[in-house]
Amino acid sequence: MKIEKIQALRGPNIWSIRRKKLIQMRLDLEEMENFPTNKIEGFRERIEKLIPSLFTHRCSEGVEGGFFHRVEKGTWMGHVIEHIALEIQTLAGMDVGFGRTRETKTPGIYNVVFNYIEENAGIYAAEESVKIAEALIKGEEYDLNACIHRLKEIRERVRLGPSTGSIVEEAVSRKIPWIRLGTNSLVQLGYGVNQQRFQATITGKTSSIAVDIACNKELTKRMLHDAAIPVPTGDLVVDEEDLNHVIKKIGYPIVLKPLDGNHGKGSSINVNDWEAAKIGLEHAQKYSRKVIVEKYITGYDFRVLVINNKMVAAARRVPAHVVGDGELNLQQLIDKENKDPRRGYGHENVLTEILIDKDTTELLDKLHYTLETVPHKGEVVYLKSTANLSTGGTSIDVTDMVHPENITMAERISKIIGLDVCGIDIMAENLTQPLKESGGAIIEVNAAPGFRMHLAPSEGLPRNVAAPVVDMLYPPGKPFTIPIIAVTGTNGKTTTTRLISHIVKSNGYRVGFTTSDGIYIQNTMLSKGDTTGPLSAEFILKDPTVEFAVLETARGGILRSGLGFSQCDIGVLTNIEEDHLGMNDIHNLKDLTRVKRVVLDSVKKNGWSILNADNEYSMKIINDLDSNVAIFSMNENNPHIVKFAKEGKITCVYEEGFVTIKKGDWKIRIGKAKDFPITMEGKAKFMIENVLAASLASYLYGFGIEDISNSLRTFIPSAQLTPGRLNVFKFKSFKVLIDFAHNPSGYEAIEDYLKNVEATKKIGIISGVGDRRDNDIRECGKIAGRMFDHIIIRNEKHLRGRTEDEINGLIIDGMQASGRDVSYEIIPKEIEALKHAMGMAEEGTFITALSDVISNAIDLVQEYQARELLEDDKI
Repeated sequence: MKIEKIQALRGPNIWSIRRKKLIQMRLDLEEMENFPTNKIEGFRERIEKLIPSLFTHRCSEGVEGGFFHRVEKGTWMGHVIEHIALEIQTLAGMDVGFGRTRETKTPGIYNVVFNYIEENAGIYAAEESVKIAEALIKGEEYDLNACIHRLKEIRERVRLGPSTGSIVEEAVSRKIPWIRLGTNSLVQLGYGVNQQRFQATITGKTSSIAVDIACNKELTKRMLHDAAIPVPTGDLVVDEEDLNHVIKKIGYPIVLKPLDGNHGKGSSINVNDWEAAKIGLEHAQKYSRKVIVEKYITGYDFRVLVINNKMVAAARRVPAHVVGDGELNLQQLIDKENKDPRRGYGHENVLTEILIDKDTTELLDKLHYTLETVPHKGEVVYLKSTANLSTGGTSIDVTDMVHPENITMAERISKIIGLDVCGIDIMAENLTQPLKESGGAIIEVNAAPGFRMHLAPSEGLPRNVAAPVVDMLYPPGKPFTIPIIAVTGTNGKTTTTRLISHIVKSNGYRVGFTTSDGIYIQNTMLSKGDTTGPLSAEFILKDPTVEFAVLETARGGILRSGLGFSQCDIGVLTNIEEDHLGMNDIHNLKDLTRVKRVVLDSVKKNGWSILNADNEYSMKIINDLDSNVAIFSMNENNPHIVKFAKEGKITCVYEEGFVTIKKGDWKIRIGKAKDFPITMEGKAKFMIENVLAASLASYLYGFGIEDISNSLRTFIPSAQLTPGRLNVFKFKSFKVLIDFAHNPSGYEAIEDYLKNVEATKKIGIISGVGDRRDNDIRECGKIAGRMFDHIIIRNEKHLRGRTEDEINGLIIDGMQASGRDVSYEIIPKEIEALKHAMGMAEEGTFITALSDVISNAIDLVQEYQARELLEDDKI
């Protein structure tokens, strides 16, 4: 078997709108296409022995053991690999369950699709599942435990931490979109101007001064002391002389910790003699030259969490430890503790495995213990000096036991330090009494406190401490997204996108939009190229200045990665025509419709899907959409328009020369089409279609008729504003049209426009696109033969697997089938072809260059225009 391609889909896609995170693996079964599982001797027994947990997979049988039953009856290896990929991720702590395996139109080649939680782990699962299947086929040994461990390592390396992840999960539950910024824990919630950022539990609202104060433990201690909050006695030291002086003043036992430390790094607690104190100083100075020495406060270690100046949770933290039974030694007790199902690798479970490290051995040395020591029955042996969960500690929720006076004190502390998310470490016998009575003290104040101990305590009630963070970032009534209009289809996407963007901008919004020629904010191009995929959409949605997004969304990006957004307010489908067929398993218009409708399926339920009533395949999906639907047509008497009118629904039509919104039988005219420059005085019918789509989208969003009309009147088509979209350049004796038309329907639109253009001679410069079907190339040649008097055939820059002669032959076949005797010549280079055409132009000639390299063609024509003007000035 051979993996041809692995793609990670990250947004709504052709397989699922709801399940955004999918791996799509294109798998060639090769000779295994002839060997379903029931023809492989012993396969069922081997797979059940290696991965017995696959018994839980119900498959199409709908009952446990259903998958094994399918294996026994006979199923193809792509299906088996799908289930293996799902199960090894689940065994590695990433519970996934959605999968699909579908054969392509190429026999033996399958698309294997399955969920992932972490992308890198999903890709690894795809690759490894094929290796596992091959080992099972051959009857070879396979180390499944090593595979699972590797998946866990990948997961821990790339996953969001538990605190960050909890905030993201809470946001998702509220339908707040999120974007991971980079590979760490920096996350954006929401879109555009309404975004909020956070990293771990530091938010965009967290004061940097407050963080600096919290990180300076001596300053924190002084500020709290000055505010009459109990803190341990002690001082700052830099050497052994200072250390000796402080110890004489406060006495043993003591605590040493680096001034700028965190998470207990460099700390030594309950130090009772000079030698241990010197070692503790040396250890702390690995992290900070200045070291805090404090009186050791006896009691329990508590963490109080305050968010937005309100206490939300409290937990008692217990360092990693074991309890002796009088029989097992320490190593055996640790091994037994690590078998607790609540403990896992990294952050996968409520508790973390206890690892033996330097801190452990130092603590045991103080007790004169080794790992072979057998503790007395009931004896508690602490294995870590701090109570961090990441080192195997446990937590007990005590939120409901905190005395009101301690709650008030904690909330005061958060304001004194200035932290919006504040973790307060307290050492005390309990929190049920005020600290001044229990003799407890504030040990530290932490910026970016961990949430794990509160989210999943080992004892007591779990607390959803992520919710108040999201409440703080998005209080009631605060929007978290921006309006999104997504435009898809075969032809007209870019112009429709630009028209809508112009209307939006004219109505006072700062608009970000993506097109096939670049990414724009307002009318400033920020990135050049075909930017119609998910990364370009994300570029706009990440920009904190953007108030409104209009996103051209092409098939390539949808197939490659899915959509770059979860939902949109309005989805526009301009049309579905034959283009790019025969590529990426898209062989016909039904397949293409499946891709394009992903945009409409992502429209919010209270949003609008806009369809072209004149386009057969667009209308095939009208009854399958969950959103509101509106349609547009060049014909007021279109049956779909008539039906919508009877039902009182909204449409947009071209009638008696007007662009008109219809609500049932009521008509609201936006204006005469010929008054909108983009329509070329009403001669370019396909441009009128784009105006209809843009007008309908704008009206449904809520823009006024007059505002839409004025915006359309001020949208002046040009090489700068609409490059490659019906750009006409006037010379003294001839004209040049440059357009991006590259498929039969695009050619037909140009043909329709040229019927209204008077010219003594019409010259066409055309090329065939190498990755299109033979019939598509021939059809373009046929249409060109009908609309031009003379044709110059050039070669596209990228032949994409074809030869020049092959493509040119198909074009000439089409021209000859047009029924006209059209002269032609072949000039391979586009620039030379354009120069030749302009050089041979006579009075009244109209040259049409259907170009795939728009910028080069436009630059050349504008250069010739400038030269002509210069010559006129000389005269």
